Amino acid sequence: MPKSESFNSLVFNKLIEDKNTVIIDAALERFRTQNGLKGVSVAIVKDEKLVFAKGYGFSNAKAQQPVSPTNLFRLASVSKLITAVAVMKLVESGKITLESKVFGKDGILNDEAFLHIKDKRLEKITVRNLLNHSGGWTQHYGDLAFLPKTVSKGVGDPLPVGIDSYIKFVTTHKVHFEPGSNSVYSNLGYLILGKVVAQASGMDYESYVQEAVLKPAGIHDMRLGRSFKEDAFPNEVTYYQPEDGKPTEAFDGSGRIVPKIYGGNDIHLLGSAGGWLASSVDLMKLIVVIDNEPEVKDILSTESIVQMTQVDPKGLNPLGWRGTKANGEWWRTGTLAGASALVKRLPNGISWVILSNTSNYKGPHLAKEMDKVMSRILLKVNNWPDYNLFAFIGK
Repeated sequence: MPKSESFNSLVFNKLIEDKNTVIIDAALERFRTQNGLKGVSVAIVKDEKLVFAKGYGFSNAKAQQPVSPTNLFRLASVSKLITAVAVMKLVESGKITLESKVFGKDGILNDEAFLHIKDKRLEKITVRNLLNHSGGWTQHYGDLAFLPKTVSKGVGDPLPVGIDSYIKFVTTHKVHFEPGSNSVYSNLGYLILGKVVAQASGMDYESYVQEAVLKPAGIHDMRLGRSFKEDAFPNEVTYYQPEDGKPTEAFDGSGRIVPKIYGGNDIHLLGSAGGWLASSVDLMKLIVVIDNEPEVKDILSTESIVQMTQVDPKGLNPLGWRGTKANGEWWRTGTLAGASALVKRLPNGISWVILSNTSNYKGPHLAKEMDKVMSRILLKVNNWPDYNLFAFIGK
């Protein structure tokens, strides 16, 4: 029996015995239909044990294929958390520090092609600045991560442009504010971090993450996604956008007109900022090894986890996470055409993740609705089972 089928059977058999399932099913089906979501996958951990994992709706609506807890979903900006963990692994290995400079002759990215620096403030940018969105860029003229034509024209490189073209672009343009003085959400900063990880590790970004982060966590199915539908992975869900969603020109310069969800964005380029795929179960498996809880050994040191989650006195963003509170509540959101994701860690030993293969008119605000429905569920469920579904993955 294939691994996914075996695990799905086990989950089904366990959940039908659990009275909590009725409560959770009713709440999530109502949430899914009210928001027009084709498919949703949910996983819940209590005291480091996977106590709930289930799919709702369809991974492929046309074929009426139900969502499984092992289906791969686009994580969008939850990918930033994965990148931040990879950076902290490099810090722990002594290959870089959080205060290492990124640009200039003494920086990590000191290739000759990147030394034509227009704004000397760029040479002040540190790894920490990229992690906490204080590198110096705003989105006043749009989010550069989604403007490959602008980058292509700015540096004279043909489409599709890669990360090197992006770095040449930023080194030959001015930053918008003094690095480290303010946090402004920056996909661009995390694109650059992907190059930092590759340069510092001597491996390509995805390979380093697989080797240093995912394998130690016991995760083998997470990977970088692909842009076009014909290139989707066998266990990956189908993505959906609102019916009135307008087609767009493909990112690769081919001139093809495509649905935004399939070719409008370069998912591989977005990699370190928004390109990872994962199941809800595997994402939950990552969270339990970076949460500073004693039951399962973490893959990061306590010092690294504190660095990532501490509340900055100047109001700068945390490292990798979207938000953290001093009481131990941490969360990470992700939104992309055709995908929405939210992962949350609570101070009472419960963590959860909810993934969807549909984007709707609420855009990033859908995460608030996800948070509300999960909060209502957790208020209604007082006792969780003592089994651990993690123990059966692959058996």
